Amino acid sequence: MHTLLALARQIDRISRLIGKSLIWLILFATLISALNAIARKAFNVGSNAFLEIQWYLFAAVFLLGAGHTFLENAHVRIDVLSHFWSKKIRMWVDIGGIVLFVMPMCYFMATFAWPIVAGAYASGEMSSNAGGLIRWPAYMLVPLGFGLLALQALSELIKRFAFLTGHGPDPLAGGDQDDGGGHALPKTVPTAGEGAQP
Repeated sequence: MHTLLALARQIDRISRLIGKSLIWLILFATLISALNAIARKAFNVGSNAFLEIQWYLFAAVFLLGAGHTFLENAHVRIDVLSHFWSKKIRMWVDIGGIVLFVMPMCYFMATFAWPIVAGAYASGEMSSNAGGLIRWPAYMLVPLGFGLLALQALSELIKRFAFLTGHGPDPLAGGDQDDGGGHALPKTVPTAGEGAQP
């Protein structure tokens, strides 16, 4: 279990690094949007490439950030029922969700997207807009994003099994925790209703 927890820590480190890096893409997209608007209004000059790169950057933040969002337990949850469940039941429900839904979805999305990426790369597919960008980098974000989400799902699976077997802390609890091996686990965001209850 210590080896698996070490793997989970490495995956968490990658997800955290990517999540922090994506902040710069948001700033970059904001600056491009502002400059494009100024150029259009003040100088009557516009660029479809500038417009499309904003879409690409938004897609990158959304898709590549999914793993980090999972790490921080910030995905949308429906807590009407889980609020009343014990931690053990929550862990088993999460494990079922990861194994039955998250992992298969990541596999199918990455598998189905890859031929589209390869086809666009081979053909040099371009945007239909004049002066637009090549398409394959945007398409590539789909398998890459779901691949990163699958990696983080593996980490979350390991941490939940570690908790259930007494080898790790509650991965859904807020605050810095120790994983039992002297390593601090990342802070997580408690789900709605968790923080105020004992």
